[in-house]
Amino acid sequence: MTDQPETSTSRRILISNAGPSANPQSDTQSDTPRKDADTQTLEELARENVAPFLAKHQPRQYAPLRSQVSNPAEQRIANASYCYRHQPDSKCGRRQADEQSMSQLQSELNGLSQEDQKGISHVWSLFSAAPAKQRTLMLQGILAQCCFPQLSYISASVRELIRIDFLAALPPELSFKILRYLDTASLCRAAQVSPRWKALADDDVVWHRMCEQHIRRKCNKCGWGLPLLDRKRLREAKREIELRASNWGNNDPSVAPADTAATESCLTVPAASNGKRKIEAEEEEEEDVALNSDEVEGYFKRRYRPWKDVYRDRFVVGMNWKHKRCSVKVFKGHRDSVMCLQFDDNILMSGSYDATVKIWDTDTGEELRTLKGHTAGVRCLQFDDTKLITGSLDRSIRIWNWRTGECISKYNGHAEAVIALHFDSTLLASASVDHTVKIWNFKDKSTFVLPHPAGVNAVKIDSASQTVLTACDDGAARLWDLTTKTCLRVFHNHIGSVQQVVALPREIELENHLADCENDHVSTSSQHGDSLLSALSPTLEHKSLSHQPSPFGSSFDQAEGHENRVEPPRYIITSGLDATIRLWETSTGRCLRTFFGHLEGIWGLSADTLRIASGGMDRMVKIWDPRIPTCQDTYEGHSAAVNCIGLSDSRFITGGDDYQVRMYDFRA
Repeated sequence: MTDQPETSTSRRILISNAGPSANPQSDTQSDTPRKDADTQTLEELARENVAPFLAKHQPRQYAPLRSQVSNPAEQRIANASYCYRHQPDSKCGRRQADEQSMSQLQSELNGLSQEDQKGISHVWSLFSAAPAKQRTLMLQGILAQCCFPQLSYISASVRELIRIDFLAALPPELSFKILRYLDTASLCRAAQVSPRWKALADDDVVWHRMCEQHIRRKCNKCGWGLPLLDRKRLREAKREIELRASNWGNNDPSVAPADTAATESCLTVPAASNGKRKIEAEEEEEEDVALNSDEVEGYFKRRYRPWKDVYRDRFVVGMNWKHKRCSVKVFKGHRDSVMCLQFDDNILMSGSYDATVKIWDTDTGEELRTLKGHTAGVRCLQFDDTKLITGSLDRSIRIWNWRTGECISKYNGHAEAVIALHFDSTLLASASVDHTVKIWNFKDKSTFVLPHPAGVNAVKIDSASQTVLTACDDGAARLWDLTTKTCLRVFHNHIGSVQQVVALPREIELENHLADCENDHVSTSSQHGDSLLSALSPTLEHKSLSHQPSPFGSSFDQAEGHENRVEPPRYIITSGLDATIRLWETSTGRCLRTFFGHLEGIWGLSADTLRIASGGMDRMVKIWDPRIPTCQDTYEGHSAAVNCIGLSDSRFITGGDDYQVRMYDFRA
């Protein structure tokens, strides 16, 4: 051992011990008094050297009278001497000791003599009371005297001790900011770390963001998308979620009075057809009373599911779509080909060449009602909560109260069979074999006609832009301005008759690889020189026409009474008897992509932000991704041509020439 330099204190201890030990006889005669004297000496030394140090640096514990007279300014100066992890008023605070380790340490300490226990306790007290600078100096001195085994022990121990729970130390809003960058698997693993981490990782603030990134859209980072969740629900909950992110207390978030109305409006929204978050139970009638923040939060939790549960359910549905895991239900009852259908929640309606409309319960498969009145086949229908509108080969349009089965009114305006119709708000558009599309305005009781060179097979109204899309037997689709009654674009690249036209949702985002799209034999009614990349800007439809000229011409830009209307949807898709589906850009009229896969003509077409569904004369149903030109999945089951198809977040339903309606449900 290397000799250590003697300090004044150690010298004094040696001197005090040298007196009794000089006389061997006294050692044998009086051993106990010497031990008492040694203990008394150590206590005196502790009072002389340790007590002032403790009183200086821990006045609250060792000098209470002095701490009472200290002012806040002096206290702040005293706190400044601590490191950031030992500030008395710091949220991080001292690292909590491991209970098992402390028990073992106490057990080993109890095995020592009383003198050793007091000496070690004094050393610990000195170090505990010391500010950061003095602690560092103490540690440097201790490390300088450690041998290699001791240094090895320190290295192994420090490796675990220097870890810090940063989520517990940070404010909740910063913890949420960090967690929102994690993917689903990482969030689930984080929730298993500790109760605190679970509370943060499972919070609605984090999972609401995850739902926004993935539900009804493809995530730009991971390329994964989940089925539709009602966008209205997302918007209504966003304000309340953001408020909780800034005022977080996991089970007791505060709600500012100014946002009470917004929170209550979110609570009272009726259930939507898709992505329901309400617990499926009989709801009690709401009382018109003012609720404080705790009551609002409790009421919210009783009525709504956590966003993590919503994401989990949507994820399961998405995986079922990916792996073709679905249940199939067949609805039989029509006596002729099924030509049209629509479904919403648990209600399905189908129209047939047998001149009837049948209403089904999709949950039970039961036929609820059959509507009779048309004298020829029903080619088109559309319904909402209160009414059903049908178009028939008998050239008439009928409006029904589908809940009672009563025919409310009948319209005769076409010279030939009505093939398609679509209503939106107060406008109804009907398409006919007589080469016309007729627009019916129920608000002012007016009508007008949009002429076509051949029979019209499909029509879709876009109320936001006051435009209508049509598909025609001449092999072209058209975009019309309802305000000026003029044709804005002609999209023709199909070889055969165009049977369907569908506008893709405005929020859909197609990647820039669409820049490599086909551009062969494109013809438009007006040429536009903008590049494709500028047309793919995700904010195109949101730009005000007052800031830049409309690509649809000055007549669209300056229509009287509609100066600030939005532009038509960026993308549309069409299908035809040439067995192809085509993706178009409305601002330029160019064909961006062609989807090949069907062997014969395509009669049915439907789409959302994640997928396209098509059915044709080849008796097959195909699922496509609008971003990828190849077919994703093919479904068989019909024994004859598929005439119509409806698509939702978790189901698609088809009708065919085999008189059957088939539902493919991915919720199972």
